[in-house]
Amino acid sequence: MGHLDETAFTAAIAGCATCGAKSFEIASCLDRQVSVMLGEANDDGRWTHDGEKFIDGVYRVTCLGCGRDAYASPDCPRCHRTGGLADIVDAPSRLAVPRRCPSCQGTEVTVIGFAPARVRTGAGRPSAPAPAALLGDAGFHVAMIACDQCEWVQSADGCPLCGGPGPLRERP
Repeated sequence: MGHLDETAFTAAIAGCATCGAKSFEIASCLDRQVSVMLGEANDDGRWTHDGEKFIDGVYRVTCLGCGRDAYASPDCPRCHRTGGLADIVDAPSRLAVPRRCPSCQGTEVTVIGFAPARVRTGAGRPSAPAPAALLGDAGFHVAMIACDQCEWVQSADGCPLCGGPGPLRERP
């Protein structure tokens, strides 16, 4: 679990303590699945998180009215390693995507990773998450790679974001 639970998250976006605004930008590391051929993404990928995983990855909630942080944590959003956020924001993935499956030499793999994303809340339904990094960009962290042709799978050691001792619950 992240530092925020559903109750604390709901309180953070209920209204700004400084200006009373009810619109926020939420920064979170979210689960993203990408189809890859010969080491290159076939598309931008798709989100695969649910509500619990969204809240689990939140590291900042900022009021759009006054810019005050309603919540901010410098820790890794997945394993809570102290100061871990600084090690993931602009860093490359620790797990590289191969051009071919090392087992069967297949050309297509599926990548599950974590992408930094921004979501805006306010009146009506929250906006869809907007990725701040895609596969291959600094900030996108590969958690697992699976061959589409055989049973080969590779997972990141420890926390897929910061390399810490590991997530607090099974991921992805």
